[in-house]
Amino acid sequence: MLDIRFIRDNPEAVAQNAVNKGHAVAIDRILELDAERRHLITETDALKHERNRASEQIAARKKAGDDAAESIALARQLGDRIKANDERLRAIETELEELLLWVPNIAHASVPIGRDASDNVVVRSTAEEVPAQWRRSHLDIGAQLGILDFERGAKVSGSGFAFYVGAGAQLERAMLSLFLDVHTRQHRYREMLPPFLVNRDSMVGTGQLPKMADDMYHCPTDELYLIPTAEVPLTNYYRDEMLSESELPIKLCGYSPCFRREAGSYGRDTRGFLRVHQFNKVELVKFTTPESSYDELECLVADVEHVLRLLELPYRVVLLCTGDMSFSSAKTYDLEVWSPVEQRYLEVSSCSNFEAFQARRARIRYRRNDGSLDYVHTLNGSGLATSRIMVAMLEHHQTPDGRIRIPEALRPYMGCDFIG
Repeated sequence: MLDIRFIRDNPEAVAQNAVNKGHAVAIDRILELDAERRHLITETDALKHERNRASEQIAARKKAGDDAAESIALARQLGDRIKANDERLRAIETELEELLLWVPNIAHASVPIGRDASDNVVVRSTAEEVPAQWRRSHLDIGAQLGILDFERGAKVSGSGFAFYVGAGAQLERAMLSLFLDVHTRQHRYREMLPPFLVNRDSMVGTGQLPKMADDMYHCPTDELYLIPTAEVPLTNYYRDEMLSESELPIKLCGYSPCFRREAGSYGRDTRGFLRVHQFNKVELVKFTTPESSYDELECLVADVEHVLRLLELPYRVVLLCTGDMSFSSAKTYDLEVWSPVEQRYLEVSSCSNFEAFQARRARIRYRRNDGSLDYVHTLNGSGLATSRIMVAMLEHHQTPDGRIRIPEALRPYMGCDFIG
């Protein structure tokens, strides 16, 4: 959420940023409500001061034995006006808060302005665009080796779900274990195992609601949501809390399954693991000071790159333009691996700095060493999500004889050098 004072002072910039990000915002209505709210507060404070004076007059007249009826009537009249103002103020604040939840975060000055992924900027690349040649798709090789079963996944749950079978399940577990071990032991994140269901306040805090409501799996009986990423519970771990500057940065990582309806995505990227409704991911979350958050973003990207190198996968780092970045992000890098069979890059991680946007929504502040208060900056990144990594693993490490070579870093977890 943006500070209303920032919107008040920079309405044109906020409106243009929304356009750049592809969102419509009611800036005029926000400013109108803000002005009325401030007027009502000033007027109500004056009325309360006047009522206090009337109360003093009532007391003085009664003490003197004089008739206080006129002052009593005035106090009642003032009380009625104050009550009406308070009711109107509550209605204004409710509408204003709802509108503010739909205003996207301001893109950092270093973010390129663009309409879609074609305007993103490749920052660096280790990727070699390998041709398909003899390689088989992850669907075909997974079925041939008996390690992935999408047909029975669809039978049991529907399209967008799969069974990992035998060595496939072992490979999935091995990757998740490697990710957690590297991030906790080498990169110094604190491991968390979060809840997989969260309440509405948590979804609002990280910006999934109200904007992404159609993509959420909602359990209305209990008013809980299946998490689309561990970012939600990990970021909300400190919701409504006050941290101290000496604690920062705080670095958390956690495994979770992720659940996404992917509303509006049907008909594109739907083959196998390219787009699924449930997948596994290790998420990285940071809480930092505003002064250090962009340095922490670069470190976050480096942590994810390290894991990709351990998996022996060629990748590239892409800076997203305004039209391709998320509603809540101020700056985002995507990490993409090359798919030889699909002949395109697949996003396997997204690393973002949200600045104070999420912290303001979730009310996460910290006390500086000088005693002043400020909102923390929050960051997160996938470190990594396994579904498209599985695609890349099965394609890149496939051998001409139909086996899958296990990267060296994974062999202690797998207990073998090949699948098949």
